[in-house]
Amino acid sequence: GQSGKSVMQHPEAIRMMKDVKRGHITGLVFSKLARLSRNLREVQDFGDFFRDQNADLISLSESIDTSTAGGRMFFHLLGVFAHWEREEIAERVSASVLTRAKLGKSINGQAPYGYQWKDRKLILHPEEAPVRRLAYELFLQHRRKGTVAKLLTAAGYRSREGNHWHDMQVARVLTDPSAKGTYIFNKYRKHGDWQNTIKPESEWGKVECEPLVSEDTWNQVNQLIEEQRKGWKKPGRAPVHIFGSLIHCGCGKKMYVRTGTPRYFCRKCCNKIPMDDLEAIFLEESKAFFADASRVSRCLTEAQRGLVEKQEALTAHEREIAKVKEEISRTFQLYQSSHITAQGFGDFYKPAEERLNQLLATLPKLQAEVDILKVNKLSTDDVVSEATTLYNRWPAMDTDEKRKIAEALVEKIVVGNGEVTLTYSHLTSSEEACNCQQQLGPG
Repeated sequence: GQSGKSVMQHPEAIRMMKDVKRGHITGLVFSKLARLSRNLREVQDFGDFFRDQNADLISLSESIDTSTAGGRMFFHLLGVFAHWEREEIAERVSASVLTRAKLGKSINGQAPYGYQWKDRKLILHPEEAPVRRLAYELFLQHRRKGTVAKLLTAAGYRSREGNHWHDMQVARVLTDPSAKGTYIFNKYRKHGDWQNTIKPESEWGKVECEPLVSEDTWNQVNQLIEEQRKGWKKPGRAPVHIFGSLIHCGCGKKMYVRTGTPRYFCRKCCNKIPMDDLEAIFLEESKAFFADASRVSRCLTEAQRGLVEKQEALTAHEREIAKVKEEISRTFQLYQSSHITAQGFGDFYKPAEERLNQLLATLPKLQAEVDILKVNKLSTDDVVSEATTLYNRWPAMDTDEKRKIAEALVEKIVVGNGEVTLTYSHLTSSEEACNCQQQLGPG
């Protein structure tokens, strides 16, 4: 559909006016003036244009004769009413949207990726939800939106429109708060095709929905994206100290180890902490964490949920493979029955075959991940036992081994105001600690 607010720049309107200029069209017939345009300025411009070209405007429901002064007045008067009617409808719709938003009722627009509308409620989309959840996992691992887009495409996943993933699409699905259980609508006011402005928060509407990821994961991802937006910097050299990639000052800047000094140091506010002291704090805090059976149990519960999500992703992946195979089969049947040409068959078959191969190549990896999670299921006692063994071996480990374990356990360390705050990695920190120990061997 085309809004009556502005129609003169529509391709078909431009083509019609060109035909009027060359005399191919001598009269334009419409049901009533409001069907031609609901913009007073455009109605007047259309009238002047047709009069200059000696062409007629013919309304089937209104008697318009623009050759007389009275007819021209009536023509412009109808344009005024059409313009008023458009603005009145727009005001009523806007008021209705605002009222529904304030009441928390949905507007039933397009659902965010990973969800679908059903009975005026947002529910998880069985095929899209695992892909969106995977996008969060990949971003936490690689921390690059473009890399996530390439990996999703290479795995055979496509956007809702069936296109390859791009970094802007990845950014939209990662920053949309619906993934943590809150869908926000009526937030933006559109200006033209590309420009949007944010409405006052009092006009926003919110709908609760089932979360795709935990709020901690969503906050972690969006904090990284926000830091990247502040200014991109070329990645530095790989850290050589245990906490080199993790430690930050309370002012927000990273801390470094100066050559020849045994301390982590902030260049901005000169905050510092001895390396040995931080290592001792890390060990004590981690021991306290794993000694708390309830915290370990909660962590393992999250791990179990991760296994369920991986199984759902595997099921959705298998359904997607079956769907692509069915599409290829139907296309081949159309080709055999001569309903499409060889070129048409090739145009569809090549991208479909490429996607099928990508999906099939990813399938064993998903199956392996599910099997590994099933095998590595641990009890609370197992985790505490493994953690105790790990800490007993800690003094004998080299720096690389310690750094791998620290990076598996901790997402970020903040030093400031006489305090050290450890933010543990989401979901699988306890399992990764044990897995790290198993991979490093008995030392």
